[in-house]
Amino acid sequence: MSIKHPVFAVTGSSGAGTSTVREAMEHIFRRDGFKPAIVEGDCFHRYERTEMKRQVQLAEKEGRHFSHFGPEANHFEKLEALFRDHGEHGGGQRRFYLHNNEEAEPWKQEPGTFTPWEDIPNDVDLLFYEGLHGGVVSGDIDVGRYVDLLVGVVPIINLEWIQKLHRDKATRGYSTEAVTEVILRRMHDYVNYITPQFSRTHINFQRVPTVDTSNPFVSRYIPTLDESLIVIRFRDPKKINVDFQYLLSMIHDSFMSRRNSIVVPGGKMGFAMEIIMQPLIESMVTTGVVRYR
Repeated sequence: MSIKHPVFAVTGSSGAGTSTVREAMEHIFRRDGFKPAIVEGDCFHRYERTEMKRQVQLAEKEGRHFSHFGPEANHFEKLEALFRDHGEHGGGQRRFYLHNNEEAEPWKQEPGTFTPWEDIPNDVDLLFYEGLHGGVVSGDIDVGRYVDLLVGVVPIINLEWIQKLHRDKATRGYSTEAVTEVILRRMHDYVNYITPQFSRTHINFQRVPTVDTSNPFVSRYIPTLDESLIVIRFRDPKKINVDFQYLLSMIHDSFMSRRNSIVVPGGKMGFAMEIIMQPLIESMVTTGVVRYR
């Protein structure tokens, strides 16, 4: 735990919807006047787009597991070093991955490339990471041990696949077959490096649709938030002094499903995130303790 330089990470798989959390967090930062250093997980990928495709083809020929989810395609050691070093004395380095022409144009670079590494300013209130590996463990590397507040965004797997299929087909021009192949290729690393993180998170937000998603590969629509429930699990509610009665009173139609879990309507997801996360972030930044005061 770092009193002066807290680290806050949101982790979730590709297509999980971490951007929803990012929007809620930006509301909190703006209301409280906090200045975050935002770090995108993609900047710790090891390869630019062209080289990544070549590495995938090489791994397929050699019969190796290789994907954006695993250690061979990422700089886990640099991510761990960033969290450790920032917590100890602030600063650190980040870069950006340029996904498309719109992002690449200001940098005068091609899409699918990285910007140069740059120093994180020292005058920030916290480091905010959003990406795939905020709590990853690989060999001697344990990224999550340096995170003060780790939040998981975990839709059930069929919904995650539906969201990924629709996103990749609509924004990247992929076919259903191409996206399916990516899902299958990533499965080994998904099981070994993505899902274990959600046992280490302090809080998980899991979206569960209330409509049939039995076959995600033929689904024509992404279930809406109003067609969903959000299961919110606190790993250790006593440690952070969660007031469940307050949350139940504030979030209409919510209920507790277990002693450490509350279920809220999908349409209240953003609101629930904000009333749950705001006091924790305020406490983390001002006192160095992640706890409801």
